[in-house]
Amino acid sequence: MKSWIVALSLLGLCGSTYAATTTWQPGAGHVQIPLWPGTPPDAQALPGPEYVETDPKALIAGKTMLAIRNVSQPTMTIYTPKGDNTGAAVVVFPGGGFEILAMDLEGSEVCDWLTSKGITCVLLKYRVPGTPYDWRCNCRDHDYAVPVPALEDAQRALGLVRQHAAAWHVDPHEVGVLGFSAGGYLVAEVSTHFTHRWYKPIDAADRESSRPDFAIAVYPGHLATDDDKLNPNVPVSRDTPPTFLVQAEDDNEDGVNQSLVYYAALKKAGVPAEMHLYAHGGHAFGLRPTSLPITHWPQLVDTWLQTIGVMKQ
Repeated sequence: MKSWIVALSLLGLCGSTYAATTTWQPGAGHVQIPLWPGTPPDAQALPGPEYVETDPKALIAGKTMLAIRNVSQPTMTIYTPKGDNTGAAVVVFPGGGFEILAMDLEGSEVCDWLTSKGITCVLLKYRVPGTPYDWRCNCRDHDYAVPVPALEDAQRALGLVRQHAAAWHVDPHEVGVLGFSAGGYLVAEVSTHFTHRWYKPIDAADRESSRPDFAIAVYPGHLATDDDKLNPNVPVSRDTPPTFLVQAEDDNEDGVNQSLVYYAALKKAGVPAEMHLYAHGGHAFGLRPTSLPITHWPQLVDTWLQTIGVMKQ
């Protein structure tokens, strides 16, 4: 589960030509706000400033992907619902092995889908590299480490959404999370680490709960050890929120056991969980349509959200 290598190979950025731009900005009409009032806790030195890159040769469903590197100033961008507002909100964690953020494939494109369903989408640009460790060392233990800065950003984002729930027309009791790959790991982390903040609280937002009301993990990583046991840094309990999992059996990057092991732990703890496994789909497919059955997974999420009472049937 060498996630930083996976991210690079996915992008085709090792030894290839790519276009790089300055910091990421959302499309017109969307509000991006800083996550922290000053320097984020546990700030790390990065090799350079934040920038966005794309590789025209690395296509996913016929399209390129935006990759953000060196995020030191995390933000969240609010995408308001289209049509009827359900009152629900989802904080989205793009993947990228904690090296990059796949900001369109697993971010803004996801928000377009959620807002079309009447759900407020909060796109989190969390810090990457996202752990206090050097992921480039390729050490197996680091695959299972708590991604501390990223987890702090996720906890802070959930608190901010609940603090601003009235202004953003959000039900503070219907705030969920959705993540892909490493972002799926962050879903599990924030779903199991909510009894305390991983940073010193700084304002009223940090007095709000950081526990998601529901969780969706798509081809998650870092959840299963080499001997198919649950990552000890994912302390599943009966208070872990209801969870939806989807993964392909031919996922050769993180492997289908990531979902299997986490699902088993959820069921053992008595947590409502739903898992969908597909024969084909690989890794990092996002929501982009293909000819494979797995491309319809968002429809299953629609039904599941109705089942758990987040959306009307």
